Amino acid sequence: MSAVNPPVVIAAFDFDGTLTHGDTFLPFLARGLGWPRLLWAMLRCSPWLAAYALRLVRNDVAKAKLMRATLSGLSLAEVDDWRARWLAQDFRGQLQDWTLARLAWHQQAGHCCVIVSASPDIYLTHVAEQLGLDGLICTEMEVVHGEEGACLTGRMRTPNCHGAQKVLRLNHWLTARFGAASLGAMTLYAYGDTAGDKPLLRLAQHAWYRGKPWKDALPGA
Repeated sequence: MSAVNPPVVIAAFDFDGTLTHGDTFLPFLARGLGWPRLLWAMLRCSPWLAAYALRLVRNDVAKAKLMRATLSGLSLAEVDDWRARWLAQDFRGQLQDWTLARLAWHQQAGHCCVIVSASPDIYLTHVAEQLGLDGLICTEMEVVHGEEGACLTGRMRTPNCHGAQKVLRLNHWLTARFGAASLGAMTLYAYGDTAGDKPLLRLAQHAWYRGKPWKDALPGA
């Protein structure tokens, strides 16, 4: 008799506001640029940021403008310096105890744990390694290679990993890792804190929204 594989259990965590107390992208930019330069960049992007706040443009449009203003032309060596300083001085203080405890519980149970976040890979790759995650799904940044080495263009190489993109990217990652036939037999736990996480939460059998069980995660919701 062949051995029966144990059922696959997935724990998918949003990052900003879920594993952390709030946004990490602006603190990361501030650690690299300094607040005066960051505020100047935000001022230049203010028409798009204001339009997003008023729901006149999409999240990805405003985000793309800010990324171009702050990351375009940044060498990967500079990225390494920004990331090292942010990880050493800011990262641990931004983590949220409740979701860290949930992550530890899933890891001890042998569940497959993955971050699904709109934040960029330029620092989330190292975050996922530090936290011992099995996978990372996030917004990936475009890199070009020239005579002076590799640098960021400030453009996103993948669509912004937000809203429905979280579901599409997670399903693609799960299919590549476990095979399409396994998807229907998986148990998914999901954790989020904003409207952009709700498509992911609806996909899960067990979901938490801002630290509380989410009623829309019930079957048929």
